Amino acid sequence: MKLQRKNRLRALSLGAIAVSGALALTACGSDDTSGSGGGKETNANANIKCDDAKGQLAASGSSAQKNAIDAWRKVYTTNCKDVQLNYNPTGSGAGITAFLQGQTAFAGSDSALKPEEIEKSKKLCKDSQAIDLPMVGGPIAIGYNVPGVDNLVLDAKTLADIFNDKIKTWDDKAIEKLNPDAKLPSTKIQAFHRSDESGTTDNFTKYLKGAAPAAWPHEPGKSWEAKGGQSANGSAGVAGQVKQTAGAISYFELSYAGDGIKTVDLKTEAKDPVKATVDNASKAISEAKVVGKGKDLALELNYKPTAEGAYPITLVTYEVVCEKGNKADTLAATKSFLTYIASEDGQNVLKDNDYAPIPDEIITKVRSTVASLS
Repeated sequence: MKLQRKNRLRALSLGAIAVSGALALTACGSDDTSGSGGGKETNANANIKCDDAKGQLAASGSSAQKNAIDAWRKVYTTNCKDVQLNYNPTGSGAGITAFLQGQTAFAGSDSALKPEEIEKSKKLCKDSQAIDLPMVGGPIAIGYNVPGVDNLVLDAKTLADIFNDKIKTWDDKAIEKLNPDAKLPSTKIQAFHRSDESGTTDNFTKYLKGAAPAAWPHEPGKSWEAKGGQSANGSAGVAGQVKQTAGAISYFELSYAGDGIKTVDLKTEAKDPVKATVDNASKAISEAKVVGKGKDLALELNYKPTAEGAYPITLVTYEVVCEKGNKADTLAATKSFLTYIASEDGQNVLKDNDYAPIPDEIITKVRSTVASLS
């Protein structure tokens, strides 16, 4: 029943996209228009203040938050009919580039701005700079397609060896040791990574580097550095390859792990392997620290959380916007939309769509910062 409802709602969401034209809300690390989430039914009568919001509101970036944006847009544009919200899920890197070039009102990114990007933003944001506003949390699921294996446990070192092309078949001894009761085939492992610059890649490789540094010699980043494997564009791209390719494995947001894609349970320091769930991701995100300066709310995630049941491969998607100096013709719509998605109603939408709401102590700061944008 749940899967039927999800598929029906995805179809409705895709239909809405076709009617409205090119929807683009860019967030670091995603670039496709499909996915299993698509935005579930939400409260169309949410308490949204449109104020003087009107006109075109263009954004682009992370595909990780694409399904959340779909759900938010559905509610927001129902209430604020004078705003046409266009979100292009081109990936975090492309989204930041477009924003810094003045092409969009804000960007979605699964990684906080780099120092050089903040410096560059000072040319765009008059007498100010761009800031990171954490809006969406969630687990990065490890999806796999191994016929006959319904449950699979992996740890950080084994994952690192798989994606570093060191473990090549599913019956490898390292995988067998973690799954003594599974009938693992000799099928070749087909490891897929993102071809585009992606905040999801950045967060996944930060986990590998943080949890298994000896096995992952590459520096974390939005671009894939390891040799071997195959690539696909966007979260939906890699998820689609897992779905259709026997022996495949890849990483993507939990909202893309629908339509029968199985996900890995992670062996951590906890007693039991941890499943990729919204609640388990929230346990890990709750240990994040604000490390941004001033009104920049960039977070530092803990890839070795101490909480029992905390799922360590998580990401936070930021909306990147100018603190001051936003364009006059889009400021009202930008503040109105960001105010809604940071609100209690907006954050409640996330859990219904396989995302994790931002912890209260952080989202409270986000709301205050959005209110001060100028």
